[in-house]
Amino acid sequence: MRRFAVAGIVFLVAGTSAAATTSSGLFGFVRRGPIVPVCVVEQPCDGPARNMTLVFWRNGKAAGRTTTSKTGAYRIRLASGVYTMRPAGSATIGRGAEPAKARVVAGRFRRVDFFVDTGIR
Repeated sequence: MRRFAVAGIVFLVAGTSAAATTSSGLFGFVRRGPIVPVCVVEQPCDGPARNMTLVFWRNGKAAGRTTTSKTGAYRIRLASGVYTMRPAGSATIGRGAEPAKARVVAGRFRRVDFFVDTGIR
């Protein structure tokens, strides 16, 4: 009987600490474009931002970075707040990213898809 009581207390404590630990952040897809100087019918004018490093900024400081997959997917843990995202390195050429800002809600991951303008005209 004593063994069951100890196991129940351990389970209760572990369950409480797991519920108190929450994570938040963003996930989604990043596309870039135009990828060709002239868009024509049946040829894509934009595409996934493959292997692009994304830097998330808050209050003028880099708060986190992640790299997109070959499909342009990303996921990053961030504290709650409002962030701007800028691609790192040569991917910053162009007119920036849309949306300009993304809000992270405490305790959950939000989907935010970004579009990076390459500046090709």
